Amino acid sequence: MANSDNTFGTFNKQTKIISQIDDGSTALTTFADVDAAKSHFFTDDALTVMDECCTVLLWALQADSNGDNTQLKTTFAFGTKASTGIAAADDWAGQYLSRKTTLISANGWTKVEVTFTDNSTHLE
Repeated sequence: MANSDNTFGTFNKQTKIISQIDDGSTALTTFADVDAAKSHFFTDDALTVMDECCTVLLWALQADSNGDNTQLKTTFAFGTKASTGIAAADDWAGQYLSRKTTLISANGWTKVEVTFTDNSTHLE
């Protein structure tokens, strides 16, 4: 569950489409629900970082060009811990970036090879 630090608003809203790599050699996984897709794409540590650092965190299955739910869409944004006096690195967006970078460097962000595509249609 996302954090609730929205007293001062939310910032840096982004939406991404997470897709499997289609190399033509294996069938893509079709997901029955959002939880199945999240656990297919992301490590438990990555999901923990998102839950702890994001103030807005929404998920939805996304159909591919064949109409199969092989993709995952997420919209996320960050609140702030205080109105003034907090270093950017200590605030939620900074913590997200730092912890995500650490996991990526250790091959601990995703379980499988994926692509992330920016999307302008937010879930919220």
